[in-house]
Amino acid sequence: MDLNASFHTLLESARVYLPQENFEPLIQAFEFSKKAHAEQNRAGGDPFVTHPLAVAQILAEFHLDLPTLTAALLHDVLEDTTVPKEELLAKFGPEVTHMVEGVTKIDSLPPPNPQTEGIPSQEIIKRAENWRKMLIATAQDIRVVILKLADRKHNMETLQFLSPEKQHKIAEETITLYAPLAQRMGIYQIKASLEDLSLKYLEPKAYGEFKKKIHMSETRQAERIKGYAEKIEALLKDQPFFHRISARSKSLYSLYKKIQRQQKPFEEIQDFLALRVLTDTVEHCYAVLGIIQSQYIPVPNSFTDYITMPKSNLYQSLHTTIQITPKEIVEVQIRTEEMHRIAEFGIAAHWRYKLGNHSASTAPVAKPQKDSFENKLDWFKQVLEWQKETDNPAIFLEELKTHLEFDEVFVFTPKGDVIKLLNGSTPIDFAYAIHSDLGNLCVGAKVNDKMVRLDTVLKSGDRCEIQTRKGQHPHKDWLDLVKTPRARSKIRKYFRETEK
Repeated sequence: MDLNASFHTLLESARVYLPQENFEPLIQAFEFSKKAHAEQNRAGGDPFVTHPLAVAQILAEFHLDLPTLTAALLHDVLEDTTVPKEELLAKFGPEVTHMVEGVTKIDSLPPPNPQTEGIPSQEIIKRAENWRKMLIATAQDIRVVILKLADRKHNMETLQFLSPEKQHKIAEETITLYAPLAQRMGIYQIKASLEDLSLKYLEPKAYGEFKKKIHMSETRQAERIKGYAEKIEALLKDQPFFHRISARSKSLYSLYKKIQRQQKPFEEIQDFLALRVLTDTVEHCYAVLGIIQSQYIPVPNSFTDYITMPKSNLYQSLHTTIQITPKEIVEVQIRTEEMHRIAEFGIAAHWRYKLGNHSASTAPVAKPQKDSFENKLDWFKQVLEWQKETDNPAIFLEELKTHLEFDEVFVFTPKGDVIKLLNGSTPIDFAYAIHSDLGNLCVGAKVNDKMVRLDTVLKSGDRCEIQTRKGQHPHKDWLDLVKTPRARSKIRKYFRETEK
């Protein structure tokens, strides 16, 4: 492999969106990484530096800033070579070094206390500590987790060179932790890639058969989806506003899970191809929706308004499924061009615009500001809050997986404030989401002005009012009723302090 040619490709990719940058730091990082990893090869036999080059190229496709690309080229130096942190700091400064540290694994951890019963394995402790470190680093600089996801993506793309046991272990970790994290970040391109690659190694036979079926069906349906697009275009052609229509295919993994969930044969799945309508303003998104639904019958309960109520990962769009004929349905997504950019690149897209027109290489390390962007990252702060209260790494990892689940409900307080909760949450979760004391003193709840049991599952649009009583305290069986890590950690904290 021609390493210089690969670096030149990276350089050209970055120059497209960073035309005013001085790329000397990137050039120095490439030479430094190449020298540091000179004696190392990847499992497939390629020079080790091909990996950081590939990670940097992935980040360039997401238009990340120059310090992040520089950190990508150096991200394995502290972990896999003898280069000390002080040398990295002297040559590349605190911003780049901070990101490299953020993605560096912890190699040596204190052994578990053999006298403690039920202590998890050293491997689980190591994984938990790695995730804790990444989340702490992320709270300071969101670019760290974007870099980490790009690193995992390339590792998954080259997984064929490892033993079957390692393939399965890495794929399982990817599907349970990294893919949901990418979804939480709104980086759907990486999410879909991680899921599909994980399925390839976790269910190789099913993956091969399913991929073949999808390819054959996509070929057959291409003409049909083109016809659907032409019908929608005919409805919109006389409108005075900008619009463009495209088709998209759902990821292999999402279709695989849908077939499992609905227990239908592949041949009965109709909507693995969908239409997307892009326009210029929010007002025109709703106008497009009205025009389409006035002509075609919407499938009941298929409409979702993510513009009025965006997902936590910044995603906004209108979703509806319509009947073209009594036997033909198609999903339609409607969004603005700006929403589409966010939907494709998620927080990575927002990050590069958050820096404004200032040169990213000369700006200081970006510090979080309390704007709408940061508010949408409050879940990171919640994770950091409850992970401090959880001293069992096994519990931490399980709670993290739960927190990464993305189905959400939106429940109103009596004053009309909206509280976001995980799907399946109960009034106890709602109470703890507002304040720890409200949760601890909870004795009952009203939902939509009716008294309900504390194990009632809340739905989007519910209005919930918590009943409290002085001297009330949590019950241990609440741990079986709550869904959110915050509620569970607060209940555990209460009992730990009480027992002391």
